[in-house]
Amino acid sequence: MILDTSVVIEKVKRREVINDNITSITLIEYPPIVRYKGFRGRIYFVGEEDQLLAFLIQSKLEEIGFPLSAADLLMASVCIRRNEELVTTDEDFKVIQKVEPRFRVKLLEAHEK
Repeated sequence: MILDTSVVIEKVKRREVINDNITSITLIEYPPIVRYKGFRGRIYFVGEEDQLLAFLIQSKLEEIGFPLSAADLLMASVCIRRNEELVTTDEDFKVIQKVEPRFRVKLLEAHEK
């Protein structure tokens, strides 16, 4: 599993051990994760193929009137290319499944973060 940034922040606030993975997007959005002693997961860095997939997804999303932020698209692309499920509280990610069925997302309720 790959955790979205908001889920990571909540886990750090609660001082939980994080065994799941993150992307370089979370690293950029939440730099304190590198100093968090409870982080045991991997960091998947965005690569060229991830960027190309993000572009293709955005093109499809624009066709149906639902473009997303670059950060969300890159995070989803990393998950797809590494066959990982994204854990998030952000329902916007669900729209990606309309154009990319390989994308797996688990939505948490606010209290589950």
